Amino acid sequence: MTAVRRVVLIRHAGTAATRQARFPADEDLSPAGTAAAGSLPTLAPRFAAAACSDTLRARRTATAAGWPVTVDDRLAPLDVGRWAGHDLQHIGARDPGGLAQWMTDPAARPHDGETVLELITRVRGLLQEWHDPSAADRVAVTHGSVIRAAVVVALDAPAEAFWRIEAAPASATELHTRGPGWVLFAANTTT
Repeated sequence: MTAVRRVVLIRHAGTAATRQARFPADEDLSPAGTAAAGSLPTLAPRFAAAACSDTLRARRTATAAGWPVTVDDRLAPLDVGRWAGHDLQHIGARDPGGLAQWMTDPAARPHDGETVLELITRVRGLLQEWHDPSAADRVAVTHGSVIRAAVVVALDAPAEAFWRIEAAPASATELHTRGPGWVLFAANTTT
């Protein structure tokens, strides 16, 4: 039997954009988000360091949790192109067809950014690397979109399941290796 590998995916703590249902640009944590990030080690206490995306909100979350960080660009959020900085109400008013298509078709790119399918492919490659028997357990501070994609990959679910997965700010989702695949051990856990 092979050793079980544990990967804990932490969604960055709250920002003004998360409170306003707005696609963020590169913004800092809110004061409440900073406080929530400080309690994250209770969700993943065994880790001395974290991998994280290069966004300010992910780096600040890891720092507030007390984890030294190593940036990994594969942990970047779904690129929403020209929608960055806008809220869903604004996008729905300006491009209702594009928003509807994006929410139902994983291959849609109405924002000129990354498709959900492309994100899932990127995250699948990352999880394949982390599945290596010589890889250590790890914690990664990332984004809701990356966590959704990781759960889709772990469950071998269709890409359409992406929008039916929740990853709240400052929450943990834990995956374990099992055979050639992954097991969803815990999802959307908060302190």
